[in-house]
Amino acid sequence: MHQTSKGKFSQRTRARARRASLPVVAACSAAVALGALARAPAAPGAEHQAAQGTPGSQLLGGPPTTLPYRREYPVLHYERTPQDNPVARLQARLDRGEARLAFHAPRGYLDALLAALAIDKSSQTLVYSKTSLQVGRINAATPRAIYFDDDTYVAWVQGGENLEIAAMDTKLGQVFYVLPNRAGGAPRLHRETLECLACHDTYELSGGGVPRFLLMSTYVDVHGNQLTHEGQIITSDQTELKYRWGGWYVTGRSGNQVHLGNIQVHDVQELVHLDRVRRGNLDTLQGLFDTRPYLTDKSDIVALLVLQHQVDVQNLITRVNFEVRTALAKGPLAEKTRAELKEYLDALVNAMLFVDATRFTSKITGNSGFDRWFEARGPRDRLGRSLRDLDLSTRLFKYPLSYLVYSAAFDGLPDYAKHYVYGRFADILSGRDAGAPYAQLTPGDRTAIREILAATKPDFAQFVASHGPA
Repeated sequence: MHQTSKGKFSQRTRARARRASLPVVAACSAAVALGALARAPAAPGAEHQAAQGTPGSQLLGGPPTTLPYRREYPVLHYERTPQDNPVARLQARLDRGEARLAFHAPRGYLDALLAALAIDKSSQTLVYSKTSLQVGRINAATPRAIYFDDDTYVAWVQGGENLEIAAMDTKLGQVFYVLPNRAGGAPRLHRETLECLACHDTYELSGGGVPRFLLMSTYVDVHGNQLTHEGQIITSDQTELKYRWGGWYVTGRSGNQVHLGNIQVHDVQELVHLDRVRRGNLDTLQGLFDTRPYLTDKSDIVALLVLQHQVDVQNLITRVNFEVRTALAKGPLAEKTRAELKEYLDALVNAMLFVDATRFTSKITGNSGFDRWFEARGPRDRLGRSLRDLDLSTRLFKYPLSYLVYSAAFDGLPDYAKHYVYGRFADILSGRDAGAPYAQLTPGDRTAIREILAATKPDFAQFVASHGPA
């Protein structure tokens, strides 16, 4: 971390930047979220209150809700109705009669919602820790299914009252919704605020947080209950595989690399001999539970790896967006403020370049088709190269610069932030900055990434043209 002055604001800023860029050990109760869309159990009556539109819930287009961000980040107006994300656009299409969602048992609106959002079933990942408002329905026999693309997440629980949805809004960052999953009436998406943010803004416990997604790993029993706090962590790209996916199902091949997925125990004492209860290199989850209600019998390891990277970068994009817009709204940036913002921006640059990301020691192979679906979605240069090309032998991507550089959320960053990031990319990829953090990038990596980015990201090419060669 770079040193800044010792004033109150800069101390708080340094603390926020550290929390934004480092894995966090979670020393908290079993109610803490585990999963990309997780939420703590609500107080009795909370679901009824949400349905009535009282604090914490609103229909799209409904009244604003008082949130902590009005104090810390008033310029963002997080309480306003989100407009610029795939969920909001889908609701607008539903309102105009241009789209409809069909209800079919046993999954209700899930299949139609995924089709409307163009999310493939191969993205299915399954988590069996007790998370979301529907904790009573989640265990190792009835895991929670999460489906995702580059900016939207949909979670389904067997027999659950709601589909849980989250999206990256270009202006607001992470926003959360529920869709009542019952037949009858016109389906309508409700925005959730305070209840979701009880877990999705754990930064706020220390003052002035921003919304974020969470992926956690912990030891749970077959009922989905947490067994111990000692192994519970918020994971990141830097987390070794052997510590990931506690409480998750994992299919596919990881060679001799172990992880904590698929473990089914009844008592904490069974964890004493951890190697005896590990289950890796599974082609199917059939036999562990009844997979027939789900869209596939997979919880693909490649999808889980991509999900982790995506969550890491999206959290930092949101943090940068909140901090930079707030600083710019106060007027010209003082040197001290620029130094403080640099910490957030450098964290984003490093995450997008996979600095200190864990390395693989064996070939990783998925088996749901997610890898093919994911790779087919990205732009390619004239040589057919894409930032979405997977490596999976020693690292996640063949060309290690995040595909989220193409995302609407990244494009929505203030010019000050984007120009800083592009300038750092140009320095690093040209070799002008050959510092230790970027030692994992070979000369060939730097050249290939620079060429792909210049060919597929027009505003980066324009930046380089106006600021000197990359």
